[in-house]
Order: sequence, then structure tokens, then C-alpha cells
Amino acid sequence: MSQPLLLNLRDLSCGYNEHKVVQDLNLHLNAGDIGCLLGPSGCGKTTTLRAIAGFEPVVAGEIQLTDEVISRAGFTLAPEKRRIGMVFQDYALFPHLSVAENVAFGIRQQANCEHITAELLELVKLGHLSKRYPHELSGGQQQRVALARALAPEPRLLLLDEPFSNLDGELRRRLSHEVRDILKARGTSAILVTHDQEEAFAVSDHVGVFHEGRLQQWDTPYNLYHEPLTPFVASFIGQGYFIRGQLLSPDTVQTELGLIRGNRAYTWASGSAVDVLLRPDDIVYDPDSELKALIAGKTFLGAATLYRLQLATGSLLESLFPSHVDLQPGTNVGIRVAADHLVVFPAPGSIAAQINLGDSGVRRYSSAS
Repeated sequence: MSQPLLLNLRDLSCGYNEHKVVQDLNLHLNAGDIGCLLGPSGCGKTTTLRAIAGFEPVVAGEIQLTDEVISRAGFTLAPEKRRIGMVFQDYALFPHLSVAENVAFGIRQQANCEHITAELLELVKLGHLSKRYPHELSGGQQQRVALARALAPEPRLLLLDEPFSNLDGELRRRLSHEVRDILKARGTSAILVTHDQEEAFAVSDHVGVFHEGRLQQWDTPYNLYHEPLTPFVASFIGQGYFIRGQLLSPDTVQTELGLIRGNRAYTWASGSAVDVLLRPDDIVYDPDSELKALIAGKTFLGAATLYRLQLATGSLLESLFPSHVDLQPGTNVGIRVAADHLVVFPAPGSIAAQINLGDSGVRRYSSAS
């Protein structure tokens, strides 16, 4: 059963003077869901979050929370009247208050304040540290306190602004999963802002990819990866890159890697020049394959190794091989294409996309980062 609509952004634009940071934004979030605004620096995701919180005015369009308009051009409901919680990247804890006192700060007047505080501290696994002060805690523990404090007043919506950016990689991964579990256990709706897609996918039910102030796609992590709607989303998500091809039939493309067939059909004319989306997991190590590539470089990632491969034509690919396959640069290796999802876009010149030949030589669509 689908949940009722909680947050609705309709034709939203935000900016300063004549400059619009966010333009024509439309997205919605259902009650109990976790959304994420994802994109490179300067793309508009933080401005959108601040507009939802009431910290930034709206130039056009409106923001609705449940059935109430909380922002529109010329009107901004005060942040404290929105029942929206906020978790900041720097934690913003009160250094002179204990852990329990920090959590209880916004609900001190409630009769059951102590019970709520104790319950939330147990939820974030900090019940045994209730009497400590922020400086006595690790970064991950401080972020849990900040989360518990934001949840204490039972906000209608929780906003998280790059909440894990001050933490190291392994702690970030662990805490992102814990935060999702905590929010789901409470049934709390939330929106996360991040530039880290692994983090976005770990926490969120729906992710919005931003590029130059516009929302490119609002979708599930699975669909963003397998069903990207624009070249930017295709390139930004999952280390995507493109090779040139020619459409032979609605579901078949001729490329320098051979014929690639997929599970979808395209209506462009036969012979159309297209760019075919590939990702490192689409190119598989196959020592018996007649298709060969030269290893131009490699990066060990632990469970897998990312290889940079050069075809005889000079084109460069990226591929993930199992980490127990240890091949050296300069070696010719057999590869094959294992791309079940055929995702293609019209070749540049027929779409408004700029090509960036980055340091790797792999053709990518440029971003605002």
C-alpha cells in the first residue's frame, strides 16, 4: 500500500538577485520514505534543502508539506513553525550539555521528556553514554547524538545536510546503514543531501540527481543505474562511460566491441549514430574470448580490481575483474561484453551535451563539478 504524499515541490525556483540556483524543480516524497538530493558541488542540492527548511526564499513555484504551503514567492513560513528537523554536517551539539541534555534540549517542557530521551539514546546505541559530554565522544557518536536530538520533537520531516562528510570512509559506510535502520524503525520521513552516490544508495528509497540547478531524474537507485534518462545521469552514476555505435535495429547496436543486443527498443532510424553506455561491470574478463584489449593501468579496490583497457582502435574502456585475477599493465587480455541493459543516447551533435575527454581518455559527459 502506498503511503500518503508528505512533501511536494512544484515548479520550484530559488536564487539570488537575477541568478537562479535551482530552476523548475518538481519532486515529491511520500510519508515514511527517505529521499536524497545527489550531485556535484554547486548543482543546487543544498539550496533546495535550505529552501525546504525555510532558510532560503522561493523565487517561483511552491513547497507543500502535507496539505500546507510552507513556501512560495513572497511567503516563507518560519523554520520553527514547520516541524522539520535538521542534522548538520558539523553536528552542532551544545558543548556544555551532556549527551542526554543535548537530546532533550528541544523537548524539555514535555512531561515524558526523560522517557523519550532514554528511548532515543537506546535506539542510537548510546544509552550507556548519556552523562558524557560531546568532546568525550567520537565523530560517529556525536552524529548519533545529533540524530537523536533531531528526532526527539517528532518532526514531520528530517533533513540531513552532508551528515557523514566529517567521518572516515568505513565509519561513513557503517553509519549510513545505521541511520537508515533508525529512520525506518521510527517511520521518519527524511531527505539527505550528499555528493557520494554510495551513501545515497545505502540510505535512500528515491534519489534525485542534480546538474547545474536542474533535477535530471528522481527515481529509485536501481532505476538510476539501469534506466538513466539523460547522458549526465548515465555518466554520473556508476562510473558510466560511452562508446560510439551504430543502431542496426531497435535493440541492436554495432560497436567496435561487436554487436551489443539489449532488453529495450529504440525508435531512431536504422544507421543512426549513437553513444552506448557501458560501466566497468559490463566488461567481463574472459581469457578464451577472441576480443582482446591491452591493460593500460589498474587500481586495486580490494574485492575487485579496476582495469583501464585499450582496444586496438585506441579506445579506452574500464572493467572490474575479480581481485584474484592479477594481471600486469602491458598485457593483452580477453574480454567480452555482458551488458543486459542496452542504454544508448543520440550521438553528440544531436543532443545538448558537451564531451569531456578527461585524464583517462574515456569519453564522459561533462559535469558542473
